[in-house]
This record gives sequence, C-alpha cells and structure tokens, in this order.
Amino acid sequence: MARAKSVLGRYALIIIFVALIIISACLSDVFFTSVNIFNVLRQSAMVGIVSMGMLLVILTGGIDLSVGSLFALSSVMVAKLQNVMPWPAATLLVLLMGLMLGMINGFLITRAKVAPFVITLSMMSVARGLAFSYSKGAAILVPFSSFELIGTGYVGPVPVPVCIMVLVFIIVAFMLERTTFGRIVIGIGGNEEAMRLAGVNTNRHKTAVYMISGFLSALAGVVITARMGVGSPITGEGMELDAIAAVVVGGANMAGGEGNVLNTVLGVLTLALIGNILNLLNVPAYPQYILKGLIIAVAVVSRRRSELN
Repeated sequence: MARAKSVLGRYALIIIFVALIIISACLSDVFFTSVNIFNVLRQSAMVGIVSMGMLLVILTGGIDLSVGSLFALSSVMVAKLQNVMPWPAATLLVLLMGLMLGMINGFLITRAKVAPFVITLSMMSVARGLAFSYSKGAAILVPFSSFELIGTGYVGPVPVPVCIMVLVFIIVAFMLERTTFGRIVIGIGGNEEAMRLAGVNTNRHKTAVYMISGFLSALAGVVITARMGVGSPITGEGMELDAIAAVVVGGANMAGGEGNVLNTVLGVLTLALIGNILNLLNVPAYPQYILKGLIIAVAVVSRRRSELN
C-alpha cells in the first residue's frame, strides 16, 4: 500500500496531465486537431522559455518577480531599435540587456544580502516603468523584415517559437544533469552553507542564474514581438506568476534544491491545456482566472498529499 502511494506521488503530475488530455478530448472534438495542438504549443512557448530561468532561480531557493517586466521591456526595445539598426543587432542588444539586468538582480541579492523577493520586486517596477517610458506608453510597430520569421516561421510543420522553446528545454536539462554548474545550483538550494564550506563561490553561481533568467525573459520578449509584429509595454503582465506556477505545479520546492526540467515542462503544458480547453468551451476571460487558480491549487495539494502519504 505504501509503495503504491509512493508510486502515485512520483507520477501524480503525469496522471493529472493525461487526465486533462482525456477530459479535453471528450469536451471538444477539435482538441486533437494538428492546428489546435500546435496552437497550444505556440501559446505556451513564451511561458516555457521564461519558466526555465525561473526553475534555475527557484532551485537556488530564490525567486524572480521581474521576468514579466523584463519581457515587456525587451519587447518594446527590440521593436524600437529596429528603426535605427538591423534586427540581428537589435536582438543582440536586447539579449545583452536581459543579461545585464539579471546580473544587477543577482549582484544586489548576493552582495547587499537583500531578499530576492525585494530586489526582483523592485526590478519589476523599474523595468515596467522603463518599458512605458521608452515606448511613451504606446505600442511600437515592428518594421517589416525577416525578423518576423522568429515568431511566425516554421521548421517543417513546427512553429519556430516551439523550436526555440524545445531548444531551451534541452540546454537547461543538459546544464542541470550533466554539468558541474547544474549540480552546484541544486546544491545551493539544498544547503548553501555546506556548498560555501566546500569552497564553492555560491555568490557567483547565484548571480549566474539570475543572469540566465534575465536572458531568457529577454529572449521570450523578442519571440513574442516577432510573433505579434508589435512591441508593447503592457505585455507580460502576470508572466512571473505563470512561470512560478509552472515550476511549482512541476513539483519544485520553493525552498530550493528540488525540481527538474521534465516536470517543469509538464507544468507548462498542464497550464496551457487548462487555458486551451477553457477557450474551446468559450469560458469568458475573468472566470478563467478563477478556474485556473483553483485547478492549480488542487493539482499541487493533491500531489503534495500523495507524496507525504
């Protein structure tokens, strides 16, 4: 009996995910169409990319509330910079900006010894303010160019944003499972003091994960701008909550040291499935927030209880 409960706890998320697929297929006859499936994957791409940075941060026992605002700032910057330079240069500058702002987050957290919640909350406000100031509060149209292929192109039948998301998944999974850096990140979340006594520069590694989070937020901002053809200062609102939800639904421990890419991917897809089926059922936007929140709470509590039992 105990072994059965242990197995249930280990595979609870997979069971929930499969159950959602079955329910979705029963409720809508268009769910299993290729158009809808790729639409789900395309819509989840931005949260998927950002959630990988959030996973790394949470593994160290931190949190990054600035990802949505960095997403918006990157969106307006990459759109506006294309009026004065080629899009590859604009994209590179925006990605470097994401790295730099992530480094500022990490530096202040590790050197000033301020809680990640406070520092990234401050950066959330600053970056959103910069996005509105830089764009003067208006959406910025992207000049027509091959840049839009990043958001609207295909590699065979697969949308480019989905390919980028999968590539990010693979890189982060390799980083966590096959590199010393990944083992140290997990170790910091498990016992930072022990890692420090073992001679590990924990400050440098913690700063690095915030840099990666900032970079991936900027990358997602570039992708959404290419997809929509416009940079907007209001985009990405609530992105930080979606990314955190995906990581937590995926079983990561908010205290750090526990979590992996596969479960986070399942968390991203679970949230995407919930949103998709609600849209297919024509559920209005506001009730969707309520239903999504309740479903997430039930999924997390059920998984945790099955593990404890």
